[in-house]
Order: sequence, then C-alpha cells, then structure tokens
Amino acid sequence: MKKEEVLEHLRAAKSAHIKWVQKAKLLINGVDIQESSIPVDSTECNFGQWFYGDGQVLNSLSNNPLECMQGIEKLHFELHDQYLKIFNIYFSNEKKTGFFAKLFGFTKKNISDAESQLAETYYKELEEISKKLLDEINRLERRLIAIPSEKIEQLV
Repeated sequence: MKKEEVLEHLRAAKSAHIKWVQKAKLLINGVDIQESSIPVDSTECNFGQWFYGDGQVLNSLSNNPLECMQGIEKLHFELHDQYLKIFNIYFSNEKKTGFFAKLFGFTKKNISDAESQLAETYYKELEEISKKLLDEINRLERRLIAIPSEKIEQLV
C-alpha cells in the first residue's frame, strides 16, 4: 500500500470518528437516531474497523512508538465506555415484545429531564475524550507524513 493510501484511510477513519461523535450529539439534542447508527462496541464503528484492520500495520513504523497506538486504543475504549452510559439512558431492550423484536434491537425510551441532563454531562466527557483521541490521531498522521514512502510500502 502506498503512503497516500495509508494517509487517505487514516483520514477517512478520523472523519468517521468525528461523524460518530456528531451522531451522539444529535441523539442528545433529541434527533431521532437509530441505535445501530452509533455503535456501542469499539470494534463495530468505522474507526474501530480501520484501527483493528489496516491500522494495525502502523504498529511497525519505526517512528511510531508503541505507546501511540496503545494510547489511541485506550482512548477509543474510553470513548465507547462513555457512550455506553449515554446509550443506556436513551435505549432499552426491555420494551420490545415478540421474538424478532428481542433479536433485532432496542427501543428508544422517553427520558426525564434529569436523565437528559445526565446524558449531556456524559456527552461533555465524551467530547473531552474525543479531543484527546483526535490529538493522538493527528500525531500519528504527522508521523506518517514524516516517514519516507518506501518505509510504509515495506510494511504492507
């Protein structure tokens, strides 16, 4: 894979992360969002799919310390853990009835003002984690830009 492709995939993953956070904000703002459009599991979101797929090859870059990828992973886990708190406020699998309803998802709950305020608090924390994650992703991107193309092509 060429350097430009690696950078393009990283930037697409970063963009997917930003969109994921924006969808969480839409949920907080009362927009009707399907629970499946904001995956709770860190391996199911587009960023996670990149990170645990193509992104893993970046562990071998000579100018990318292992702590960088571990830091990104840790923050990504924290982000999804924080979102799970929000998810649990807005969605419940208890209200659906019937065999297929139980298999295929959650029902959006009507929430109280107190729950809404709690979700907003959780979202502010999620935003802080996201900022830290984006800082780490940007550092990784700068490292990729700095490394010669040949070194990246040797990895893949």
